[in-house]
Amino acid sequence: MSNNTSKHTLLVATRNEGKAREFEYLFNQKGFQVKTLLDYPELPDVEETGESFDENAVLKAETIAQHFKMFVLADDSGLMVDALHGQPGIYSARYAGEEKNDAKNNAKLLNELYDISDADRTAKFHCSLALAKPGRKTLVVEGQVEGRIAGVPQGENGFGYDSLFFLPERDCTMAQLSKEEKNQLSHRAKAIQELGHVLDHWLNTDEEGS
Repeated sequence: MSNNTSKHTLLVATRNEGKAREFEYLFNQKGFQVKTLLDYPELPDVEETGESFDENAVLKAETIAQHFKMFVLADDSGLMVDALHGQPGIYSARYAGEEKNDAKNNAKLLNELYDISDADRTAKFHCSLALAKPGRKTLVVEGQVEGRIAGVPQGENGFGYDSLFFLPERDCTMAQLSKEEKNQLSHRAKAIQELGHVLDHWLNTDEEGS
């Protein structure tokens, strides 16, 4: 729940309430009131022109932080397939076109891997988080989860490439996990865990006030 006596407000640069809730528990514990881009509908999207997940996350966080003069947390995440030399990578959301269509992205991925053996369909889900505030060095953390690309979609939960991302240790795809299980195992969950490890130190170096 929100802390009405918060010293700081944190803007999570997403319009996805579910994603924001993943961060809310950690930051509420630190005395932050968490808002999202849904609270600022007039703000246009930041164009992701970086060449890596880190660069895109930093670009979004720093641009919005400078605009509002406040703490901003942004993420950039995607799928990296070894047989495709790390693609779709930063283009994961628009792999099959600019319309960000999950079904078309999955179909293109399966087509690209049509003649690739199961053993060679290794892949990683990657998440970069950037926490920015004007005048501060931006904090960047990462999280990854390893798996393989399944031959056919499996599971009804999740979104994006979840139904194709097979977790050998669980013998199921990401889309076959419960929401609670995914929130413990996902690349974003691992990045949030890493953020939790370094957040206090980063915050304690800021003595300038909000």
